[in-house]
Amino acid sequence: MQSYKAHRSTTSIYPTKIDPTAVVIFGATGDLTQRKIIPAFYHLRKHGRLPDHFVIVGFARRPYGEKEFRALLKQSLEDYSHTHPIDPEIWQWLEERIFYLQGDLANSEDYVKLAHLLNSLPESKYYKDNHLFYLATAPKYFPIVSENLAKAGLNPQPGISGQRRLIVEKPFGIDLKSARELNSILQKYFPEKSIFRIDHYLGKETVQNLLYFRFGNSIFEPLWDRKYIDHVQITVAETQTIGSRGEYYDATGASRDMLQNHLMQLFSLIAMEPPASLEAESIRDEKVKVLKSVPIPSSEEWLHNSVRAQYGPGILGGKTIKAYREEDKVSKNSLTETYVCVKLEIDNWRWSGVPFYLRTGKALAKQFSEICIVFNRPPCVLFANSTKKVARNWLKIRIQPNEGIHLLFNTKVPNLPALQEAKMDFYYRRYGDHYFPEAYERLLLDALNGESTLFTRSDEVEYAWRVIDALRNAWSEEEVDSIPLYAPGSMGPVEADELLRRDGRYWGPPPKEEEEIQEAES
Repeated sequence: MQSYKAHRSTTSIYPTKIDPTAVVIFGATGDLTQRKIIPAFYHLRKHGRLPDHFVIVGFARRPYGEKEFRALLKQSLEDYSHTHPIDPEIWQWLEERIFYLQGDLANSEDYVKLAHLLNSLPESKYYKDNHLFYLATAPKYFPIVSENLAKAGLNPQPGISGQRRLIVEKPFGIDLKSARELNSILQKYFPEKSIFRIDHYLGKETVQNLLYFRFGNSIFEPLWDRKYIDHVQITVAETQTIGSRGEYYDATGASRDMLQNHLMQLFSLIAMEPPASLEAESIRDEKVKVLKSVPIPSSEEWLHNSVRAQYGPGILGGKTIKAYREEDKVSKNSLTETYVCVKLEIDNWRWSGVPFYLRTGKALAKQFSEICIVFNRPPCVLFANSTKKVARNWLKIRIQPNEGIHLLFNTKVPNLPALQEAKMDFYYRRYGDHYFPEAYERLLLDALNGESTLFTRSDEVEYAWRVIDALRNAWSEEEVDSIPLYAPGSMGPVEADELLRRDGRYWGPPPKEEEEIQEAES
C-alpha cells in the first residue's frame, strides 16, 4: 500500500489514526457522490488514511440493491478518478464496505430504518456511535434531514460513546436571513462543533499553503500591510458557461454562487492577522475579524465600486456560445450576473486604504484562480532618466491550475543602465515525490477526524452574507433593463478594466498555461 513520502524537515498535519466510522451519504446516487465523494474515499484508502473498520451507507430514493449501487460507484470511480488505473485490491476493500438503503429524505420512518441498519452491520461493534452524515442533497433538504436524524436518535446525544458529525454542502442560504435560519435549525439538532460546512476551495493545497507561506516566512509577513502593499487582486475565472444549470443559476448569479463563498474565503485568509495557534477556532476567529472589518458602502458607493455583467453571444474554444439570456431556463429579461467584480476595503490598522479587487465570471478566456499581491512602487529618483516607470513588484499565488507562487521584481539589464522585470517561480509539480490530494480527500479526512479548520463557521457565513446582501440590495435599487455584456473568451467586461484604471491600476494578465506547464515539469 502506498503512503505519503517524508520530505526533509516536513511535519505531517494528518492524524496518525482515524477512529472507526460509519459514513452515511444522503443523496448517494447524485453527481457529487459519483464525481467527488467516492473517488476521495478510494484515494484516502489507497494512501493508508482510512481506518480498517469503516463503512459507507448510501441513502437515496432510487430502488437500487447493494449490487447495483456498488456497480454504479465502481463505474463512477473509473470515470472520475484523478489517478489510473484503478487498483482492484483497494476497490474490493472499499466495495465490501459499501451498503445502500432506499429511503425518502422527508420520511422520518426511513431514518429509523437507517438507525437499525447502522446498528446491525458487522462493523458496528467497532464504529459504535461514530457517524459522519454527508448532506449531498439539494439545500432545501438540509433542515429536513437534520430534524429527521434527531427524531431517529442519530444526532449527538448525552451519554453516547462516539462522535456524530454533519457535513453540509454549499450554498449556505441565499442571503443573510436564510443563512441565519439555516444555522439556527442545524444548531438545534447538532452543536456547532459537529457541523462541517464544506467549501471545496479550502481543501486545495495552495489555499492551505497561504497560512504557511505568510506566517512561516519572515521575509514576507513584515511586508504584509498598507505600508508596503498598494492593492490586492483575487481572481476566480471559469471558461465554462452555465451549461444545463439555467434554472438554478438565474436565481443565484455569480455573487451568490462564487463571491459569497470561494472568493470571500480567499479574501479573509490573505488578510487575516496571525492566529494565536493553528487550532481551528484561532484561525476562524481571525477570518471572522476580517469580514467584520469590511465597511459596508452606501448603495451609491456600491454601484461605483462594483461591476456586474453577462456573457453575450460569441465563440469560445472554437464553439459557438449563446448569450446568457438565450440559455435554457433563463429569463429573456434576466439581470442575473455571470460576472461580478467588486472593490472592498478593510478598516483596520493593517489594511486601511488598501483596496481589494475581487472578480469571478463564466465563459472567460482562461480557467484559473489566483491572488496577486501588488506592492507599492519604489521611489524613482535614482532612475529619473529611465524612459519608463519603475515596475511594481508582484507576488502571484496561483491556486489552480499549475499551482505555485511567482515573484516579479526588478533587475538591471546587462550592459545597460536600465531596469527590467524578472521572475522567480515555485511550482508544486516540481515536488514529484509528493502525492497531492484532491480537495475533497483532505476535507473528508479532516471531517472524519473532527478537525474543522478548513470548514466555515456559522458567524463566518453570516458576515460574508452581510457584504453580499448589501451589494445585491444596491443592484436591486438600480433601475435598469439590462447590464453590460462581455464577449465569451475575453477576461470580462471593459467596465471591470475601467474600475481599476480610474484608480491608476490594471488587472494582472491571465497565465500563459502552455509555457507554465513546461516550466513546472522541467
